[in-house]
Amino acid sequence: MPSPLSPTTIALVKATVPALEAHGLAITRRMYERLFVDPAMRDLFNQSHHGETGSQPKALANAVLAYARHIDDLGALAGAVERIAQKHVTLAILPAHYASVAEALLGAIRDVLRDAATPEICAAWGEAYWFLAGILIDREAAIYHDHEVRPGGWTGWRDFRIERVTVESETIRSFVLVPVDGGPVLRHRPGQSLGLRFDLPGRGVLTRNYSVSCAPDDRAYRITVKREAAPGRPAGLVSHWLHEAARPGTVLRVAAPAGDFVLDRASSGPVVLVSGGVGLTPMMSMLETIAAETPERPTWYVHGALNGRVHAMAAQARQLAATCPAIRLHTVYEAPDATDRLGVDHDAVGRITPDWLVAHAPADATYYLCGPKPFLASLVHGLSRLGVPAERIRYEFFGPADELEEAPLQAA
Repeated sequence: MPSPLSPTTIALVKATVPALEAHGLAITRRMYERLFVDPAMRDLFNQSHHGETGSQPKALANAVLAYARHIDDLGALAGAVERIAQKHVTLAILPAHYASVAEALLGAIRDVLRDAATPEICAAWGEAYWFLAGILIDREAAIYHDHEVRPGGWTGWRDFRIERVTVESETIRSFVLVPVDGGPVLRHRPGQSLGLRFDLPGRGVLTRNYSVSCAPDDRAYRITVKREAAPGRPAGLVSHWLHEAARPGTVLRVAAPAGDFVLDRASSGPVVLVSGGVGLTPMMSMLETIAAETPERPTWYVHGALNGRVHAMAAQARQLAATCPAIRLHTVYEAPDATDRLGVDHDAVGRITPDWLVAHAPADATYYLCGPKPFLASLVHGLSRLGVPAERIRYEFFGPADELEEAPLQAA
């Protein structure tokens, strides 16, 4: 759709594209520095996406650049806007937060571009920012309203109690969560995630997102969490606490499920669920849902793990396949242990490849992919190269989508 912004604003914003290509990351890093001066704003964000890897500043830099490039054709950004709005809902973002972000972003533009950030440029970006913010605020309001009116729904943060902890592998545990108030829960769409807020001793408030790893029901959610390797770094703080300190009875604060990476339950067409490592979490939700609702749907579940010691939920997957002949499993271990039995515990050695997937799946299959960024990049680009249409390649990975797609528009 054409942009309703003024021609002057469109021209000024598009004129900043070269500056954003050169300095976009510096601007977004500076923006977060300014924003995080306010502890309340800092607590809204997953700090493991900042700091050393800087994945969130990179993702935002790509999003800002995409917005500038397509400011005169905003329809091209519809998918990115929906992903951002869904993510914001899992973080309980409210309209009032947008003013703080606007101040930090425009201030960062002035700080980095200096004399090039003329009053006219800043005014144009202010208008452009608030126009996009209005779209996001309206979409988020619609999602929040949907959460409020659906059975078991809520907005903001709700207290949940850990009912059960299950050791799934050497590095992965599952946590079943039930509401402290005893009420029902909102049925999630398979593939969606929960926002969780933790107040850890000596660490303060930390926010994380975890995919729901079970089929939807009215009573509980299950999240499945890998213990990260570095307990003293932001990426490992929450996972180590969950593995080492969380017990049945521990209370967590939870935002309602959201996300646009979801199983198409209206279709009966074949699906290929592909996961690497702990990327299996949304896939198990999808697999359980297919087994419960459409057991005749042709389904391939292809999972890659290092070896059997870290392969989580293998028994659950095999049980589902045993009860549903339409579900086929294929497991690949990159470096199997001596005790891992070929043909029993795993079906192949190495890595999942797009060529194998295309050779073994129906030509009209839809692919759902989740795993580490290199794993996804290989499969997304490989499937596309082999002729799978973009609308049948759907993916999710844990963290900001900053560099997976070749086009910055898609990375937004």
